[in-house]
Amino acid sequence: MADTQTPSSHISIQPILVVEDSDADFEAFKRVTNKLSIKNPIYRCSNGDEALDFLYHAGEYTKAETAPRPAVILMDLNLPGTDGRDLIEQLKKDQDLKLIPMIVLTTSANPKDIEICYQYGVNSYMLKPIGTKALMKTIQDFFHYWFEAVVLPHGLYSGS
Repeated sequence: MADTQTPSSHISIQPILVVEDSDADFEAFKRVTNKLSIKNPIYRCSNGDEALDFLYHAGEYTKAETAPRPAVILMDLNLPGTDGRDLIEQLKKDQDLKLIPMIVLTTSANPKDIEICYQYGVNSYMLKPIGTKALMKTIQDFFHYWFEAVVLPHGLYSGS
């Protein structure tokens, strides 16, 4: 029997990993997702090293239920420890993790940062806007694109 789910209904409740060191930025992200009634489970890592533990089920994340495979990784670029550039480079070289879309959401408009991220294989580079309305629009666009418009490979997620 054919799978009758549309791509957007298939991935619409998949987990998102947010890698963000700023508590204020993460709280703003959570407020916006609540206002938009986003149902995706959101997991946060506050630095690149913690994100590696989450994705490789190491450290405090040894159980898959505490660290499910994310549908998308939304990350800041300038992180303590393993920074966003290094995280992108490492994950895009990993055969098991390289297909997870990685989206940079940062304040850096530096052309060198943008170029490096795309050379390493980031799927999208977005600038953090100033102001609540602009942030809400950016996050709404992010969710619409990655969870309604895009078709991702079947079997990419542990829940499929």
